[in-house]
Amino acid sequence: MTTPATAAKPLLYLDDLKPGDRFTSGEHALDAAQILAFAAQFDPQPFHTDPEAAQATFFQGLAASGWHTAALTMKLLVEGGIPLADGIIGSGGEIHWPQPTRPGDVLHVEGEVVEVIPSRTKPNRGMVQMRCETLNQRGEVLQRFAPKLVVSRRPA
Repeated sequence: MTTPATAAKPLLYLDDLKPGDRFTSGEHALDAAQILAFAAQFDPQPFHTDPEAAQATFFQGLAASGWHTAALTMKLLVEGGIPLADGIIGSGGEIHWPQPTRPGDVLHVEGEVVEVIPSRTKPNRGMVQMRCETLNQRGEVLQRFAPKLVVSRRPA
């Protein structure tokens, strides 16, 4: 289940953002059924699809696909993480999964603006470098994500 971080946040443009700005998403409670359903469709490996077989793998138990964690991160960012006026438009980034996401984890995302770079050739937009961490209910980092976002400037 996903819950919004706050009531409707004002929509933000490039001009509104500065390094150090922080954003926190709502939460998503993950269970084994969600892990199994995602894995069956998108990452059908035994440590994601078979709780019993997963015990004998590197993960020593059922673990969500890293891509499932990434998809949930995106959902949380869109639903209440960073309220960008024209949506969250990625142009690349780095992603790391320092530990597995497990059934029973309650995820939320904490993000910070690292850099704001107005475009020199497209005056209506720029790039924003973010640093995002997806954490569980114990504050353990499950994913580190450093996206570069295309962000529109405020219309004249």
